[in-house]
Parts: sequence; C-alpha cells; structure tokens
Amino acid sequence: MRAMRLHHPREPLRLDTIPEPRPGAGEIVVRVLACGVCRTDLHIVDGELAQHRAPLVPGHEVVGRIVEIGAGVNELRLGQRVGIPWLGHACGHCPYCRTGRENLCDTPAFTGYDRDGGYAEFAVAEGDFCVPLPDGYADAAIAPLLCAGLIGFRSYRRAGEGRTLGLFGFGAAAHIICQLAIADGRTVFAFTRPGDTEGQRFARSLGCAWAGGSDETPPEPLDAAIIFAPAGPLVPAALKMVRKAGRVVCAGIHMSDIPAFAYGDLWGEREIVSVANLTRGDARDFLARAARQTIRTSVQTYRLEQANDALSDLREGRVQGAAVLLP
Repeated sequence: MRAMRLHHPREPLRLDTIPEPRPGAGEIVVRVLACGVCRTDLHIVDGELAQHRAPLVPGHEVVGRIVEIGAGVNELRLGQRVGIPWLGHACGHCPYCRTGRENLCDTPAFTGYDRDGGYAEFAVAEGDFCVPLPDGYADAAIAPLLCAGLIGFRSYRRAGEGRTLGLFGFGAAAHIICQLAIADGRTVFAFTRPGDTEGQRFARSLGCAWAGGSDETPPEPLDAAIIFAPAGPLVPAALKMVRKAGRVVCAGIHMSDIPAFAYGDLWGEREIVSVANLTRGDARDFLARAARQTIRTSVQTYRLEQANDALSDLREGRVQGAAVLLP
C-alpha cells in the first residue's frame, strides 16, 4: 500500500510503498476513506513533540471501512464505517483508567504517534478504541470530528456553563465547537490572528456574535475562554478578558511558553486548566450529539501524496476550517 511516512522530524514526509497491515487479536484493519490533518500532526512532524517511532505514518482523524477483523473483536462488523481517533490504547488498570480518566493513562498509545495512523491506504487499530460513525456525513466532512471535534468537545465541557465564550484560534476545532455553543444558547466571540479578516468573516458566518483579532477586546467580558492556538501569550491575554470566576481552557497538546503575568490577572478565582487527550466516553457523547445536530465542517481536501502541502498550508494559516487527505 501507499503511505506518507515521517522518517526524521523537520523533514518532509515520504511517499513509501509498504505491506498492508494485518490485524492481531483485538484489532481491525480499515481501508482509509479520509484522514484529517490535525495541528498535532504538525507538532509531530516539526519536532515539537518528542519522536516516539520512526518511520511513522501520521494521522489520527481516520475514517475507514472495516476490511478485516482479528480474533476477539465482537462489536464491529465487516464493511462498517468507523473512526480511529487519537487515543489508540489505554492500559485499563492504572489509577487513572480505574477512575474513568483513561485520557491520563500512564501507558497509553496514540494513533499516528505511537501507532501508525491514517496517512495511508489502510490502517490497523484496536477495535475497542474505534468508534462507529453516524450516517449523514460525507467521509471528508466527518474526519475533523475525530480530533478537532472530540478535543474541542472535551474542552467545551471543561469551560463550564457560562453564557459568553471566547474561542482563540478559529481553526478546525473552534469552527466545530462554536456551532455547539450557539445551539446551546451561548454567545460566542471568535479571536483570530490579528488582521485575519477572512477568518473573522468565516466565524461570523457560523453565527459568532463578534470576531476580531487576538489583540482586540470583545464587546463584553467572557465567562470562559478556550485557547486552541498553540501560542502561550494568549493565556495572559485571555485572563484579562474573563470576568471573576472565569476559566481559561488550554486545549492543545503543545503550546509555546506562557509569559509571566501579574497575579491580579488571575485573582478573583479565575482559573487556568488544560485538556489532555480524550476518552472513549467523550467520543460516544460527542458523536451521539453529532447524530442529533448536524455540524457543518469546512474542509479543504488533498490527495494522499499532497500531505506535505496540507501540512504546509496548516502551518502557514492557509486552511479555513480543516484539511483532509483523501487516499
């Protein structure tokens, strides 16, 4: 099969021909129908996250149809369309797994990082960590829900029940989560890179009440803010915009250093929290909601061999919404 693989960090992916995977016990093989290109992939390729294996097939927003099933997989069937998300394995017995927090597992394995992912024609995954996908979404349209949507959903729940919500970095995750928040009756303010008027128009087209640069002040204080952009200086900026008892949620797996800020910006029982990975419960809850509420995803598609172009466009901020590979 053809696969785009990372051999060395900070180098372009190579188009390799490698054997098709076979399932072990508890595993399935899917023919990849679409794979989203996530900012975490970019952090891996650019060497901002430590290299776990090489060569590596990135990609953890995998939409596939099952073509082979290993022994012990009973809940899935041949021909079924499933998603393979970021969390590819959890031990099940560490203190975090035993208390329903498998996203913090001590010995996890992540798709497209510890295990080969979806920048390929076929992919193998543990059946217990795959999720059946709702009907009504095209393959490319549903791919971003498998990380941008799932991590965004966990971040959204961590943000609490406040009425005004700020989203910093209006990309793949924010353009999904703003639709949930607006449907829940919340007022959403979108923050883009300064001067990104096209991104601000896009945010307003999805129902955001206000959109501006991250250097601007919203029309009213925020009850909560979610930071999707990997820029540490946004943390103290967001703290200045949330009201007392407000919460700033850092949603990324990687962020540049947070600069020093005055204690007065945190005082008033404001909080800074992070979100790490996801659980299978997150996936079930979010995809059940996606089945009830149609979520509009804006996708820019690329052929498998154009993976480097997709990563470059994401790196340079040229993607509105999400980038998706179509093998």
